[in-house]
Amino acid sequence: MIPSEFEYHRPGSIDAALAVLQEHGDDARVMAGGHSLIPMMKLRMADVPHLIDLQSIAELKGIAVDGGTVTIGAMTTQHELITNDDLVRAAPIMREAALLIADPQVRYVGTIGGNVANGDPGNDMPGLMQCLDATFTLQGPDGTREVQARDFYEAAYMTDREDDEILTEISFAVPKGGQAYEKQKRKIGDYATAAAAVILDKVDGKVASASIAMTNLSDTPVFSADAAAALVGTDCGADAMADAVTAMLGDIDPTEDNRGPVEFKKHVAGVILRRAIERAWSRA
Repeated sequence: MIPSEFEYHRPGSIDAALAVLQEHGDDARVMAGGHSLIPMMKLRMADVPHLIDLQSIAELKGIAVDGGTVTIGAMTTQHELITNDDLVRAAPIMREAALLIADPQVRYVGTIGGNVANGDPGNDMPGLMQCLDATFTLQGPDGTREVQARDFYEAAYMTDREDDEILTEISFAVPKGGQAYEKQKRKIGDYATAAAAVILDKVDGKVASASIAMTNLSDTPVFSADAAAALVGTDCGADAMADAVTAMLGDIDPTEDNRGPVEFKKHVAGVILRRAIERAWSRA
């Protein structure tokens, strides 16, 4: 298919991009890597009279690890997440998750900001950002504001970002302890049937703190505080893991689709979470 006619904009700064957004209102959309928006335009599922490409905005790119905080520009590609040595040392779970996204061709162009801001429940980064307790910085005509990843997602493809705002950067504290991202998918390039992000901090052989988030098991990513709480104070044995899985299953709400029926997805979610807990614990 061929998209409807549109005007292409490639601003060189955030202010210039916001000016185009304000000028054209609902007729304008920003594009990061384009892997979600362009197919929708080709299928005529999205009519975008003014397309704003963010690729030329240098201030939206880059990775910094400073003072115990990781800051990532929204237009940083998945490939850059994989190959940045500072990020791999500070938060290896980022590389582990990015390597499971689509394929190399997609990762060279796809951005963390696009993956996060689209609100697609199948994307990998939103759940991981909730596990990391990340903060999203949004810039609009009224200035800059910050939103916690755990508060950002409202429903499938619906987020707290206003139409005239641009996601500019993502930040989070360098995580402590063992980290693991586990994903089950039907084939390379597919969305997850279920995926789990787990971070466990160990003190004196016990779980001192835990964070758990699940992907593609509801219409938003699922941060499961109860599953994490089930592990705290334990040695991460079989009973504790079973309690964590039970708590997680109470938080998710999968639907039947071409990846399987609901009961199958719940089964896979339990298997994936156990694997992620085991690997995170072995690394703690």
